[in-house]
Amino acid sequence: MNFEEFCARFLELKTARVPMVVVTMTGERGHAPQDVGARMIAGIDGLIAGTIGGGKIERKCLDTAREMLLDPDCRQGRSVTWNLKRDVGMSCGGEVSLFFEPFKPEGEWKIALFGAGHIVQELAPLLLRLDCRLTVTDPRAEWTGKLASHPRLTVNCEPDMIRVMDGLPDDSFVAMITMGHSTDYPLLRHALKTRSFPYLAVLGSKVKRIKMEAELREDGLEPGRSKEFLCPIGEDYGKNAPSEIAISIAADLLRHRQKVFEPKA
Repeated sequence: MNFEEFCARFLELKTARVPMVVVTMTGERGHAPQDVGARMIAGIDGLIAGTIGGGKIERKCLDTAREMLLDPDCRQGRSVTWNLKRDVGMSCGGEVSLFFEPFKPEGEWKIALFGAGHIVQELAPLLLRLDCRLTVTDPRAEWTGKLASHPRLTVNCEPDMIRVMDGLPDDSFVAMITMGHSTDYPLLRHALKTRSFPYLAVLGSKVKRIKMEAELREDGLEPGRSKEFLCPIGEDYGKNAPSEIAISIAADLLRHRQKVFEPKA
């Protein structure tokens, strides 16, 4: 595996938020199984890519990397120098110096969008530039099929959107941007009756919000619960172009993420 291939694999894994340790040989003395600059990527279950020599030294590197990944307090890189005979158990003499650099994704930001129309077509690629995992659900194959594949994107072409909502993690940020009120409202009602998401929003106007609050009360929701959603969605700026609405929604999501994940003391 050449350097360009190694970098491409590293970026692929990092984009997919795979916990890993990059091991680089930084020095050698005497006989060594690889040259200085050799690299490997180790995961929780073993070797992912590259090599620093195979055999016993690779096994020791994989064990060290696994310990680092399992240690919740281990965030910094670590330099080691091993005597190949004494520390590794190899028959040849010499020493190697290695640098172990862990990459551990922190609390994952999960966003679920219901709807895949014009606004979501603009919003999804914008959100995927951020460090989040995105789920988009819509019953219309002609719209879900337009979304470009991405390692952090899950696309559901699913007529039963409530079933998808039931499977979402509790810490998901959820937004209804579907075909209209007739599909937004059942999702909103179900979410308020059965779930407690940190962010629950619906695309629409202030008039639509008043109508939905009234319907929720008619459907038996407590007055307090019937107000626990955002509508209109997005920051109050820009025009009605899908691209500008998408930017305003992304900004709103970021603002609420900061409230949830980085509360002020």
